[in-house]
Amino acid sequence: MKKVESGIEHFLFASRWLMTPVYVGLVLAMLAMLIKFGKQLWLLLMSSFEINGLSMDSAEIIVAILTLIDITLVMNLMLIIIFSGYETFVSKMDELHSHEDRPDWMGHIGFNDLKIKLIGSIVAISGIELLKAFMSVDDVSDRHLGWMIGVHLTFVISGVVYALMNRLSEKH
Repeated sequence: MKKVESGIEHFLFASRWLMTPVYVGLVLAMLAMLIKFGKQLWLLLMSSFEINGLSMDSAEIIVAILTLIDITLVMNLMLIIIFSGYETFVSKMDELHSHEDRPDWMGHIGFNDLKIKLIGSIVAISGIELLKAFMSVDDVSDRHLGWMIGVHLTFVISGVVYALMNRLSEKH
């Protein structure tokens, strides 16, 4: 019976490698985000120089820049999830621990820290989307804007409550 139990435990432990394609998929999704970033940057530059008849007013330029920031935040979040998730749930990146370009946070972010960073990033991304909506408030219905504010406040309150719960649990 002990051999069966040991076999099941080894099988369950090895199943963590099933997450690897998910992390590879996130890397490919980052590539898609990079393409989106490049397209948005190209449109911004083309309109700044009024090439091909493209032009933007200052509010549209700000929205375009906020979109670039939004994409950057999402990609940063994806990178944190890829590295932290892989090291936490699949395998340590032992060969990279001495790499000179290894970020300081790698290997030090636990599951709770990852959730806090995730919630913080979601709040920031939601805030940027809300700011973009405010920049074109004439094009957004009051109902849609109300829902955006409600969702953003839900993210903010959830983040604060989670951070408080996390702090309380660390004290015990």
